Amino acid sequence: MYAVIKTGGKQYKVAAGEKIKVEQLAADVGQEIVIDQVLAVGNGADLRVGTPLVVGATVKVTVVAQGRHDKVRIFKMRRRKHYQKRQGHRQNFTELEIGSING
Repeated sequence: MYAVIKTGGKQYKVAAGEKIKVEQLAADVGQEIVIDQVLAVGNGADLRVGTPLVVGATVKVTVVAQGRHDKVRIFKMRRRKHYQKRQGHRQNFTELEIGSING
């Protein structure tokens, strides 16, 4: 069984037992969260797609860790103009373990 969930402005296809990294959520490590923004639920050949959400479908997840991704380096340069700009960015994430999919 799998589900398509929406969190942090992005969509993720998840199945029970998987670990995913999503945009940072305000939750403590070890806390259990119920995600009710489920866009689709599938089981083999059976697929239920919501308009836009599947009514009554939920996904239980557990927060495994909070962290920061590797640094993304941004380098801008204009040749022959003596212009160089360097920037860096580290995005925060929350690692989730998918528990059960209901729906």
